[in-house]
Amino acid sequence: MMPIGPMMIEHRLIERFIGLLKQELERLRRENRVNTRFVDSAVDFIRTYADRCHHGKEEDILFRELRKKSISGTHEKILDELIEDHKWGRETTGTLADASVRYKKGQTTALSEIGTCMEDLIDFYPKHIEKEDKHFFLPVMDYFSDPEKDAMLQEGYAFDSGLIHQQYADRVSDWENGH
Repeated sequence: MMPIGPMMIEHRLIERFIGLLKQELERLRRENRVNTRFVDSAVDFIRTYADRCHHGKEEDILFRELRKKSISGTHEKILDELIEDHKWGRETTGTLADASVRYKKGQTTALSEIGTCMEDLIDFYPKHIEKEDKHFFLPVMDYFSDPEKDAMLQEGYAFDSGLIHQQYADRVSDWENGH
């Protein structure tokens, strides 16, 4: 099995999430209010699943291993774009989280910012996923031998198994620090 199989499966779940985000954005526009519990859950999903789990494996395993290879200029350019995409996603999700906090405190002007962030994320993820699925993941597998692919796959499984422990350790730390 190629190590990209699990990442492609993760893309399908992220796409399902984007569908839910679209529904909430439509509700925001229709009712001029937002379900802050959904927004908080969306922020958690993006930070934990899309970024720490999914992008974490890309950056910490696949991208790391690709940096050890002599890859084409085209693949190098896409790799750099993907890293910048991930940074943009983190920043936009942080902005969404901050706007949600302000909205819950009664700052109604934050509603517009929430909507903009949601719209940006809805626009971003399908394009980002398409870039990875159709222009990057499959072609870059040619740089790896079967044993290297198997090693990355096993490392990905180990990465996933430790993720929940780190997530809840971080939550306890946040609670201890008054967040």
